[in-house]
Amino acid sequence: MPAKVTVRTNASIRTKIVWSALLASMTGLIGLLTLLDSGNPALSAQGVSLSPLASITAERGVDAIFKTKADIDPNQWDSIVIVHSGSPAGSAESIGAQHKQIGYDGLGYHFLIGNGTGMGNGEIHLGNRWLTQTQGAQLAGIDQNAKAKTIEICLIGNGDRKPFTDQQIQYLAQVVSALADRLEIPSSRIFLHQDLAPTTSPGRYFPRANFNELLGTI
Repeated sequence: MPAKVTVRTNASIRTKIVWSALLASMTGLIGLLTLLDSGNPALSAQGVSLSPLASITAERGVDAIFKTKADIDPNQWDSIVIVHSGSPAGSAESIGAQHKQIGYDGLGYHFLIGNGTGMGNGEIHLGNRWLTQTQGAQLAGIDQNAKAKTIEICLIGNGDRKPFTDQQIQYLAQVVSALADRLEIPSSRIFLHQDLAPTTSPGRYFPRANFNELLGTI
């Protein structure tokens, strides 16, 4: 009889932990929406991040990426390109600082997805260029006219040196699927950087087949 009580107690503790994590993720998601509505000036430089837990546990939680400062015009975007940062670690702040050094006005990408070093593993960062619906700035080798309508998503890491995390690829597929669905971007217009320019980005370890499979199941 005491053993049964112990099993039930452990199960109850596990249930509470799961629900606490879910509540925390939803609180973070609500906080994100509140920040975007608040006009907080700090957001103008860095953008905002969406918790990985919120994006996967909330029903279509990743749709929070469409809560932008400027209205989204589907005709403005016709393709998505996936790149890597080329560095083992990175964040919106560090990459934004690098981009400023080469003449940009901040982070050049629309989205970042973290690998657990510098950003959370699977953390989705909405860059200011996405929040304000402006052109990306960091796609070397791509025609300027084509780049104007391209959504740029950067995975933190160097895909030529090691694989990305499972969480990164999972959340990447979530973001790409949501964007393609909302903006009516066909699969033929979802590219890796190496498909369009003389580069290896996002690297030889990028799991193209697995990524395409995930897109087909979301």
